[in-house]
Amino acid sequence: MPNVDIIDLNNQKVGEIELADEVFAAEVNEALIYESVRHHQAGERRGTAATKTRHEVSGSGKKLWRQKGTGRARMGSIRSPLWRHGGTVHGPQPRDYSYKLPRKMELGALRSALSGKLRDGELRVVKAFTFEGPKTKAVRAALDKLEAKRNVLLVDGENRSLELGSRNLEGVKLVPSRAVTVYDLLAHQQVLLSEAAARKLSESLSTKKAVA
Repeated sequence: MPNVDIIDLNNQKVGEIELADEVFAAEVNEALIYESVRHHQAGERRGTAATKTRHEVSGSGKKLWRQKGTGRARMGSIRSPLWRHGGTVHGPQPRDYSYKLPRKMELGALRSALSGKLRDGELRVVKAFTFEGPKTKAVRAALDKLEAKRNVLLVDGENRSLELGSRNLEGVKLVPSRAVTVYDLLAHQQVLLSEAAARKLSESLSTKKAVA
């Protein structure tokens, strides 16, 4: 099992934590990660693109001229797709792009992403994100001491002070441990886990726990 240093908000080592091999030292499966990101992005698509059919565009429904005897092609409506400003044939309509990804694939992708972050030195464990109050300045100062890049993902439990103090920081996102996604992990250069969040992820994503 990988032993990871635990640091405080002053970037000083205060202990170690032993994490599950199957969660933080798993083989990185890039195919699973790709499918997870694709699934996330599909769910985020608004799907509001739409065009008007001949029944929805403006214009009279009156027959333009009589069927025979004019020498012109027969035409029933000015809203025909053959005419300028007419309706669109087989155009896009509002739809839901989301789809279901098997749970085992999603969990496997999450393990791969966490393992890859730890392997690349982009994941660190912080003892606790404890602040006296919801102050953006205090959170920014702590991140600077931790040498956190401007694009950082914070993972913790219910922490109102951290939530209020970090929400206005550009490039900083806070998520609870139960809501960590592969997309968020890959979208941020650095991941900072609280000790409690690291233990929870290590336990909840282990194979035995996940199967149960």
